[in-house]
This record gives sequence, structure tokens and C-alpha cells, in this order.
Amino acid sequence: MPLVAAAVCPHPPLIVPELAGAAAPELDDLRTACDAAVGQLLAAGPDEILLVGDGPETDWFGPADYGSLHGYGLRRPVYLWKRMCSGAELLPLSLTIGAWLVGRSATDLPRRAHSVAADASPQGCAELGASLVTEAERRTALLVMGDGSACRGTKAPGYDDPRAQAYDDEVARALADADPDALLGLDPGLSAELKVAGRAPWQVLAGAARAAGGEWRGELDYYQAPYGVSYFVANWEPA
Repeated sequence: MPLVAAAVCPHPPLIVPELAGAAAPELDDLRTACDAAVGQLLAAGPDEILLVGDGPETDWFGPADYGSLHGYGLRRPVYLWKRMCSGAELLPLSLTIGAWLVGRSATDLPRRAHSVAADASPQGCAELGASLVTEAERRTALLVMGDGSACRGTKAPGYDDPRAQAYDDEVARALADADPDALLGLDPGLSAELKVAGRAPWQVLAGAARAAGGEWRGELDYYQAPYGVSYFVANWEPA
């Protein structure tokens, strides 16, 4: 079975301390949870790490490609993996933060990245997840990047929406229970209205877990909504 473990993390730019400045301690708990989730992925003994996050379109990225947080105030590239060969500034925000998180672990493992279009259908996401597993040639750990609703309160980016709490609670339950069916049941229309950035990547995870087969055990280590955006940190492992 090529898929040995999976983790879910969010991708707020402010998780990077240099960007948060004096507010960095406000996300210390989230940062710690993400570091632990990546550490748990590595403890599963994978041969490679595959990052999945939303983007403008569905696409693969090379090991030397990188992302930029220049627009947020950080003037250095965030590399996916290799720095000594040709690459391009192609990574969307989700994969840029994912690459930053993996980089903090100091692992030397190879890593690949795949974006999924934010408006991809649940079926398309599930098929992508299945293909990532069935086509993998090495033991793979999946790091899935995605935020929940951005409508938790009047100061939230999407303002307050009374549907957001129930939506996020369902995502939290699905991640805690390692429930692919629940993730695949997330409605794309409602997700877009609630400004959810994780719906498509979570459904890729669901498709990957289904294709890998067997029972999965979930663990939800973080679920909060600082700044009105819901963030989840979870790990899935074979039961």
C-alpha cells in the first residue's frame, strides 16, 4: 500500500512568524500542532511526501519549483525541495505554506506537489486522490493543505454566516473519524459561499484513502477559528 499516512494542515500566511511579527505568538498553538502533524507523517516511514492544496488549476509541480510570500512581506522563495536545479515560481499559497511546514522539519525526503482546482467536482477530486495512490511507486505520506470557512464572526474575511459553524463542525468530525464519505459529501456551492479553501483538497484525501483501502484512524489535534477563519490539524493512519 503506497499511502502510509496523511495529515491535514491549514495555510494562513500568518503561520510564518516573520509575517506575523508581534502577533506571531497568537498562532503558536497552531504552529506547534502543524509541526507535530508533519512529524507524525515522517514517523510513518514514508519514502516521499506528497503535498496537495488548492490552486487556480489542477497541476503537478517539479521538485525545484517554489512559491513566494512576497505579497505578504517575506522576500525570499519557499522551495518545494531541491534548490540546485532549475525551477519556477509556480506554487500557489496552499503549497507554499505546505513546503514551508515540511522545510521546518529538516527532512531530506523527496517531495512532490499537486494542486487541485478550487472548483473541482467532488468526483473529480476523488478520482485525483485515487490516481495519486494507484500511480505512486514509493511509500507516500500525504500532506493536505486547506482552510475551513472564513465566515466565523463579524470580523471574518467573509463576514458572519450562521451556516459556517455547522459546516466546520462537520469537517472536524469527518477528520477526527477519518470519514471519507463525509468529506466527499461536502457541497461545492456551500463551500464556495463560505469561502472554504480546503474542500477540494480534503476530497482528494478522501479519494486517496478509499483507493488505499482498509480502515483508517483519525486524530484531530486542532480546531479553532482565529481571525474568523477555521483551521484544522489532523492525522490519518491505517487502523
